[in-house]
Amino acid sequence: MIGSFNRTGGTATDGSRHVAAVAMAVLCIALGAQAQDRDGAQGAPSAPDTARRVILYIGDGMGDSEITLARYYAAGATGRLAMDTLPFTGTMTTYAVLEDDPARPVYVPDSAATATAWSTGAKTSNGRISTEPRTDRVLRTIIELAQERGLRTGDVTTAELTDATPAAPAAHVAHRSCQGPADMERCPQNRKRAGGLGAIAEQLVDRQVDVLLGGGAQRFEQRTDVGHTVLESASARGYQIVTTAAMLKAVSRGRLLGLFAPGNMTPESTGREALPYPSNVASPQICRASGRPTNEPSLSEMTAKALDLLGADDRGFFLQVEGASIDKESHAANPCGQIGETIAFDRAILVGLEYAAAHPDTLIIVTGDHGHSGQIVGTPTDSDHPSGLLSVLLTKDGSPLTVSYATNGYHRAQDHTGTQIRVAARGPQGAAVRGVIDQTDLFRLIARALQLSGSTTASPP
Repeated sequence: MIGSFNRTGGTATDGSRHVAAVAMAVLCIALGAQAQDRDGAQGAPSAPDTARRVILYIGDGMGDSEITLARYYAAGATGRLAMDTLPFTGTMTTYAVLEDDPARPVYVPDSAATATAWSTGAKTSNGRISTEPRTDRVLRTIIELAQERGLRTGDVTTAELTDATPAAPAAHVAHRSCQGPADMERCPQNRKRAGGLGAIAEQLVDRQVDVLLGGGAQRFEQRTDVGHTVLESASARGYQIVTTAAMLKAVSRGRLLGLFAPGNMTPESTGREALPYPSNVASPQICRASGRPTNEPSLSEMTAKALDLLGADDRGFFLQVEGASIDKESHAANPCGQIGETIAFDRAILVGLEYAAAHPDTLIIVTGDHGHSGQIVGTPTDSDHPSGLLSVLLTKDGSPLTVSYATNGYHRAQDHTGTQIRVAARGPQGAAVRGVIDQTDLFRLIARALQLSGSTTASPP
C-alpha cells in the first residue's frame, strides 16, 4: 500500500489524490526500470546515457531512521513513500575532513561540508561552503559548471536560501555563518571590499541562478559594501522578487527570487516534543498540522514552479530541492515536526517523478546530507527503558511507535550522526547509484549525466 500524510492536516480527499498519484508514479518508474534493464543499464554506465535535466533532492538530516519513522507513521508498516519507488538505490558515506589536516576524516559532518562534497566533488571541513580547508581556495560547483554549458539552474529550500545546503552549489565562503553582508565576522576575506565574492546572499544573486525559492528575506534586505541592499542588486539583475504563494503562482517566465519568510519557512506539522522517561508512553500522540501561513507556498508548489520555469525551453537544467527542516526539527527532538517535513519533502519528490514521467531524459537523485539522532526503539518499561528523550506516536496502523533521541540532553540541540545514508535514483546514469558510494561521487555522476567538464578547483569567478 502506498501511504500519504493526511494524518497531520491534509483532508482525506487530498490523501487519496496523493495515493493515486504515487501509484501512477510507481507504474511509470517500473516501466522505466524495465526499459533500462533491456538497454543494459544494470551494467557500467555508457557514454550515450546522458540527461538534459537533473533534479537533486536533499532531505537535510534524512537518514534511514528518519525515512522509516515517516513511513511507519504516515503510511504504515507495509506502506511506501514516493521516495521508496526509485529503482536504483545504494548507500552513501558522509564524512568531512579536519581543517588543519585534510587527510584525516571527521566522521560526523555538518551540512556545509556535506553540501560542498556533492556540489564540488571535494571534501572540506565542517563549516566551509565550497572552499578548501587551510588554503581557502574556491572549489568550482555544479551550478557554475552547468551555467558554463548553457544550462538553466535552480535552488529551492524550506530553509533560508543562504543556509548551508542551498548555499554550497553556488557560493564560496570560509564559514557558513556569512549569510548576509552584515554577517561577515567569520569571513572578512570574503567581503567584497576586501576583494572577495561577498556574502552568500550576494553570491547567489551575482551568480544569477535562474530560480531561487525559499526563506531568508532578512539576509537579502541587508546593505552591501556599496550601500544598496541585496534585494536591490537582485532587481538590477532582472530578478522578479515574490514574497507570497499567490505571487509565486502568477509568475510564468523569467528569473525569479522568492523569499517567503524572514528566516526559515514554517514547518508543516507539530506535536509534543520528546521528553525523559516516562514521556508520553501511556498516551501515544497523533501529530497535527502546524498551520503553515497561506502566504507561504509548500515545498511541492515551489518545486513545481521551478520545474515550469526551468523547463520552459530545451536548454536543460540542474535543480536542487532541499527539505531543510527534517534536520531542524530533529535537532529540537520533535518527531512530529520531522515527520511532517519528511512527508512534505516526499510530496515534492512526487512532483519530480511526475515531471520525469513526461521527460524521460531527466535524472532524479534522492538522498540526505547526513544522519540524525532519532532512533526507533522498543516500548520502554519502568524496569528497562532507553536513555535520552522519548516520544511515542500512534501510527497509521494503530500501533505505538517509540522514538529515542540520545545525542544530547533535555532541551539541548540533538546532534547529527556519522552513519551512511540512503541514495536513490532514476533516469540517465541512475544505475550508477548502487552499493556504497561517497557524497563526492554524486558530483561526478551529475557531471557525467549532464556532460559537464572542468576542474573542481578554480580561482574566484
